[in-house]
Amino acid sequence: MSDNLKRAAAERAAELVTDGMRLGLGTGSTAAHFVTVIGERVRSGLKVVGVPTSEATRVQAQREGIPLATLDEMPELDLTVDGADELDDDLRLIKGGGGALLREKIVASASARMVVIVDGSKRVSKLGKFPLPIEVVPFGLTATERAIVKLLDSLSMTGELRLRMAGDGAPYVTDGGHFILDAHLDRIEKPNVLASTLNNIPGVVEHGLFIGLASGAILATGEGLVELGHL
Repeated sequence: MSDNLKRAAAERAAELVTDGMRLGLGTGSTAAHFVTVIGERVRSGLKVVGVPTSEATRVQAQREGIPLATLDEMPELDLTVDGADELDDDLRLIKGGGGALLREKIVASASARMVVIVDGSKRVSKLGKFPLPIEVVPFGLTATERAIVKLLDSLSMTGELRLRMAGDGAPYVTDGGHFILDAHLDRIEKPNVLASTLNNIPGVVEHGLFIGLASGAILATGEGLVELGHL
């Protein structure tokens, strides 16, 4: 998907932003376009404060001149705009391909509304083709992994769990100091059930199923922008 289409989706999302808003700033290639657009508007006089969902977004937002706060300083947000790795027609998402799922979910949950901007290829009829990221604490990794496999088996889900690795050959470490297990499931028949039960496993910090968080989505497609839900 061309950068021009991602930029168009970001510009449409920026139309939702008004003076005085407290914004959650998402992570990823499409969300980065939104940060760029907001930076341009800030330099033209827009008054907003942003909470970044990752260190990478924080660096970009600072470079753009967007005033920033932490979620502790500003625990209630008006709007979060973020990307997604997959979304279905019920606006259920898989996120975390970039490794920022924990902060992304905390920020989205603190927001009055969340709007997703993605390219049209991310829209699916069933979630699961994209591997589901599960953020885990390093301590007891093997025991946590076994518990996840047991849960997946009980839900008749088969697939490989892979520890995400960094470019240097060591385990990938999130901004929060955790590891990520990517679950290659192909199809998730009951995402709501999986989301609620994964959280019961000791050692699981968070997972990439975002359910009931997104109120709307803007999809950049070859035929133009498509809007889902309520922006």
